[in-house]
Amino acid sequence: MNCPYCNSSDARVIDSRPIESGHAIRRRRECIGCKKRFTSYERAERLTRIKVVKKDGSRVPFDVANILRGIQAACGKRPVPEDVKQRIADEVDEGIHRDFEHEVPSVEVGRRVAIALRNIDQVAYVRFASVYHNFQSVTEFQAEIIGLTEKPPTPPDHPSLFDDK
Repeated sequence: MNCPYCNSSDARVIDSRPIESGHAIRRRRECIGCKKRFTSYERAERLTRIKVVKKDGSRVPFDVANILRGIQAACGKRPVPEDVKQRIADEVDEGIHRDFEHEVPSVEVGRRVAIALRNIDQVAYVRFASVYHNFQSVTEFQAEIIGLTEKPPTPPDHPSLFDDK
């Protein structure tokens, strides 16, 4: 690991701790040469590259950064902490890699994000759903909002007996 300040390759680890539910490690390091401290992250590289099958049939590499961008857009100016947004993206990422080997339909990725947002912030959920479902009219927004009021989100840490919408 090279120091980002002096480019020395001699650094010692001061502290290590697991992050992202144990799927990555955060290491605090100190450069032996310049004595400055910096942080590095280690993640295991997944061997299988999942492709997302878009609605038009095209295939693109699965990228959790795209999920996070969609979540951040839906949560724009909403009181949703960044760590919660990142947790949603990480949980969707883990679920996709657990449940699919080679390809995943884009609608499945969107469905999982929508379920998570529905339980976190209803406004962010409606924003995301409007893109995910490709709403074309105010009536479609109204129907989604009515659905939210008729079947409220599942409280956090509440076991689900059935698939959420």
